[in-house]
Amino acid sequence: MRKYLTVLLLITSVSFGASRVAYTRPGLMMKIPTSSVQKAPYLFRTGFGAELHNFDPFNSAQGIYFDMELGRNFTFGFSSVQTADTTALALLGATSYTPPVEFGFHLQQRVYTYNNISLSIGLQDIVFQNSENGSGGGLSLNPEELSFFAVVSSEKNLGKYYLNTFMGFGSGGFAAADSISSNDSSGTKAGVFMGLIMNTPYLEKWGGIDLVGEFDGTGINVGLRIPLTSDYRLNLGFTHIEKLPDWKSRYWKGHPGITLGFDMVVPRAGGRSLTRGSGAPSPFPETQLKLPGTGQYESLSSSSDSTLALADFAVHTVRDSMKMLKNEMRNMMVQLASIQQQSQFLEDSLLAMKLNRNVDEKNMNGAMRHLSRSLRYFYSGDYRAALQEVESALDMNPNIALAYARRGSIYYKLGDIQRATINWNLALRMDPEYDDVRNILKALHENRLKSTSVVEE
Repeated sequence: MRKYLTVLLLITSVSFGASRVAYTRPGLMMKIPTSSVQKAPYLFRTGFGAELHNFDPFNSAQGIYFDMELGRNFTFGFSSVQTADTTALALLGATSYTPPVEFGFHLQQRVYTYNNISLSIGLQDIVFQNSENGSGGGLSLNPEELSFFAVVSSEKNLGKYYLNTFMGFGSGGFAAADSISSNDSSGTKAGVFMGLIMNTPYLEKWGGIDLVGEFDGTGINVGLRIPLTSDYRLNLGFTHIEKLPDWKSRYWKGHPGITLGFDMVVPRAGGRSLTRGSGAPSPFPETQLKLPGTGQYESLSSSSDSTLALADFAVHTVRDSMKMLKNEMRNMMVQLASIQQQSQFLEDSLLAMKLNRNVDEKNMNGAMRHLSRSLRYFYSGDYRAALQEVESALDMNPNIALAYARRGSIYYKLGDIQRATINWNLALRMDPEYDDVRNILKALHENRLKSTSVVEE
């Protein structure tokens, strides 16, 4: 009886190929599809994923993948997976069963975006499977794995953390398959899925560590995406943790496992490795913001635009202020040069005044010496010599009232009354308080002038 039960378990288990290996589908989650409001910041992404279902005997599923986002918001992915041995004999380590190799294609189209919400639809797990146990027959399409799906995403900024949430429904592989005995193919298989990914500030310079949690329609998966560099990332986690108590009891399509993966991205042309979360560089790092939780980059929101506009306005204001300050400094330098020039001019003028004063003093002293000699000649009756000395005094300083008065007296002695009157008037004009000259002119006018009344001092 036990032998027949084992054979029955083998037959029923073979029909379930564990093709949905974690981290081998397009997007950043483990097994569910994702959506984003922005174009992927990388040219393409590639890597491998593995699920360890048992260590003794060793049992695992592994695969490689490639995905890229094409034009018009269309995403294409390819994966090649060798499934795990889900037969009952695998528990005993006595199976010779060789799991099939599957080649899968994954197509997705973003059809709607609004603010930080996006909607995508797609066709996942177009799986071509070779014959089990290598029995020949080539590749054949496995319609049970074919999955139509629709997924809605929401992206939020939580300070230093970025959160993406996903919710959707799909057919085929997203349908619940909890037991090896659920082999009923009648009706339409469908299920819902949901998940979240939170990007943290740890290892921020390489993009930050991502925390992943999801319900894939069959079970709950949790994981970590750890950046090794800005372009390379290590993926760890557990699949279907709710079934961990039955780890060694039996295998089924949704068997729990330890997941290990590695991915790398190739930046778009002109992009730089300034990633936060996905390990993928932004194609426009100067004008992009990271999508919460995904590490991808999005265009600046209206609030960010206004912030950048204010910052740009502030920069231009500071720049204009610096230009004005530079012009003011230039004007101040011109004014300073003008003040220095004026100061130099005043110094030159002061020096000239000092020189003129020295010259005037020297001339005054010389003129007074001539006037002194002229007085001696006048007293001795040598009026021609006295007149010559007065002329010499006036040549040295023409502003001496005494010289004009003396010359008037000399002309009076020489009998030239007209010239005498002219010189006396000149002396009185230069010195209105010259009373002696005024009295002489008054006496001359009244015709009572005597020769002894002329100016001799």
